[in-house]
Amino acid sequence: MCSISLPRWLLVAAFLPCAAAKAETPPADARDPHEHAEGYDFANLPKPHAHQHSFGALRFDRFEHAFLPGADATLYDLHGWYGTSYERAVVKAEGAFFRGRLHEARSELLWSHAIAPFWDSQLGVRHDSGAGPDRTWLAFGAEGLAPYWFDVEATAYLGAAGRSALRLAASYELLLTQRLILQPRVEANFYGRRDAALERGTGLSDAVAGLRLRYEFSRQFAPYLGVERSGKLGNSADLVRAAGGKALETRWVAGGRFWF
Repeated sequence: MCSISLPRWLLVAAFLPCAAAKAETPPADARDPHEHAEGYDFANLPKPHAHQHSFGALRFDRFEHAFLPGADATLYDLHGWYGTSYERAVVKAEGAFFRGRLHEARSELLWSHAIAPFWDSQLGVRHDSGAGPDRTWLAFGAEGLAPYWFDVEATAYLGAAGRSALRLAASYELLLTQRLILQPRVEANFYGRRDAALERGTGLSDAVAGLRLRYEFSRQFAPYLGVERSGKLGNSADLVRAAGGKALETRWVAGGRFWF
């Protein structure tokens, strides 16, 4: 008795049509997949457009009272935006009031575009106002979450008369509990040209480093206490001292963080 050995690929090829026929034929008692669809199917449905809905928010990261020797101050730092996940209009505003008068303020109107997960590029304008002369800048930079969840901002500015500036800011949220959060924050400003009217020298002009401990009664409202060390540095410090001011100071702050 002799046996014939067929190649394995030939056996598989012969079996596939039968298997496909069995797979395409449902059993007689199979449930109708459209029995609860009330006559509708997916043939004419439009394709989904993810992240195309516009929505917005206004968040006060800091709204606080700073306790200073002889001259307390009220400070604010807000961030608002409206748009989609990829394109949005952004408003940033930061400033300080001394004795009921606006001492200094930075206001920015930017267009933000998502360039990577957790990162946006930003382009727009910045306007400085307050006790000294106003300044207007063209702004461009990036904002997002760096590795290990550091919130980072880096923005460069170009102004009139060849002025240039760079602002760097970073913060981190350390969860002591689900509601008690310690937030360290640093910010530094660099300028390319001397601006004596605003007590700004070249290079690193001013910096601030602080700690804030907040308690989140809800995600929308969280009071906090903190301490901050701020002041002028380098050539800017020389301009402040020449005017009879104090270059560095430590201040205790109390305020709240909220959004809506």
